[in-house]
Amino acid sequence: MLTFLPTFIRLPLALLLVALNVLAHSAVLLALAVIKALVPIAGFRRLLSRALVAIAEQWIAVNGFLFALLTRTRWTASGAQALNREGWYLVLSNHQSWVDIPVLQRTFNRRIPFLKFFLKQQLKWMPVLGLAWWALDFPFMQRYSKETLEQHPELRGKDKEATRIACERFRDLPVSVMNFVEGTRFTPEKQARQASPFAHLLRPRAGGVAFVLETMGEILQSIVDVTIVYADGPPTVMDLLAGRVREVRIHVRELPIPADLIRGDYENDAPFRARFQDWINGLWAEKDALIASTLAVPAPAKPL
Repeated sequence: MLTFLPTFIRLPLALLLVALNVLAHSAVLLALAVIKALVPIAGFRRLLSRALVAIAEQWIAVNGFLFALLTRTRWTASGAQALNREGWYLVLSNHQSWVDIPVLQRTFNRRIPFLKFFLKQQLKWMPVLGLAWWALDFPFMQRYSKETLEQHPELRGKDKEATRIACERFRDLPVSVMNFVEGTRFTPEKQARQASPFAHLLRPRAGGVAFVLETMGEILQSIVDVTIVYADGPPTVMDLLAGRVREVRIHVRELPIPADLIRGDYENDAPFRARFQDWINGLWAEKDALIASTLAVPAPAKPL
């Protein structure tokens, strides 16, 4: 362990090692992805897809080793032990920080199938990582504002079609479809603007979850409900690498998918939409109570 090093040495070292890990693994990912794109043989492409996932899992494992080597963060996870690496899951989580992604990856790496996130279209152009996400078949979504849709009605349904195409690709290999249900990171300002009824969460957006269940419900075996709690509030990635995060608590529970929510028409069936919203709001109320009870338990002393 190198946590004895002063922060002014440990932080640049952490940044360097994480950057080298990104470059090394993403270069291999991109090379294999180009081969996969050029060779139109289904069996060969599935084989390469498995190889790409194995490389990404090793990338995550190295990140986890670096966090353990260079930070004093205490990671406490419960409930993930009984999950199956060969299953199909819909993973739902609260969202507070970019740190949520390495937290989820560290918690579930090689416990369940590789997490696939729905990403904003703009993230495709992020240096290095954008190419890595493309290589791993992460779906990129273009979200349109209400004003844009009013001016360009031809764009309606484009995001749903992109979701449908992505979900069809997910049928080929076991996958964990990841959804940050709130749609954006939590902040007190957003909470106030939404008049959210929850103390620690934004309002859940049910439409995306409903569409995944409509498209893939018959092959998804269960829902993995994840609640992430930071002892000192949402950190930045720099906070994590600098060792300023005392503790991350992750609560996981596996839930059955309600049979009556799999094949409904969320957009056009008002009674189904109301029933679906009641279900996900109930899930969010339980999550809000869990966050409150978790924060009531004192965290360990702050790292030096």
